[in-house]
Amino acid sequence: MMNYPILTKELLFPDIFQVDEYGVLAIGGDLSTKRLLLAYKTGVFPWYNEGEPIVWYSPDQRMVLFPNEIHISKTMRKVLRDKQFEITYNTNFEFVINACKNSSRNGQEGTWITDEMHQAYINLHRLGYAKSIEIWLGDELVGGLYGVALGNVFCGESMFSLVSNASKVAFITLAKMHYDFIDCQVYNEHLASLGAREISKKEYLTLLKKAIKTD
Repeated sequence: MMNYPILTKELLFPDIFQVDEYGVLAIGGDLSTKRLLLAYKTGVFPWYNEGEPIVWYSPDQRMVLFPNEIHISKTMRKVLRDKQFEITYNTNFEFVINACKNSSRNGQEGTWITDEMHQAYINLHRLGYAKSIEIWLGDELVGGLYGVALGNVFCGESMFSLVSNASKVAFITLAKMHYDFIDCQVYNEHLASLGAREISKKEYLTLLKKAIKTD
């Protein structure tokens, strides 16, 4: 079993190429705004469950979506063409992250969006880094996503959908924005069906460095 580096108060991550087979880089530390921004800028992200220490990941294969590779099915093209939903950007971040936190997931008990993580991303939002897309059906907010925007990359964190296709509309909307690519972190079959794919960590870091130059 690998002995993971334990982070201290110092704002520093270990060599991101020294990870285990799951992509775990280190444990501990905190979710301060400065540490989170450093993490995203160096290809690291937190992912853990309530009651566990913070776990930091930097997987060898990174799931990303390039906007020109988005797959939009005939069904979704009709949904978008018929304007079944109203779409807003970054107008109700706290509702979106709350909905993501409380959404049930197939094969998963509870949520990985802990109370500590929830507050940390609200703090990032108040500083202009964490952003959301909201999908409305009439007066009801029925879907959306949130993540961290740095320069020309959007690091997606989570999405939710209360009605069919709402989260897909949010994701497609995001793909049509100005970002060079969307960081989806780890392989997800649903996102793969929409065109996301894995690239090597080395390629990801090259793209990331280029994308955040404008931040």
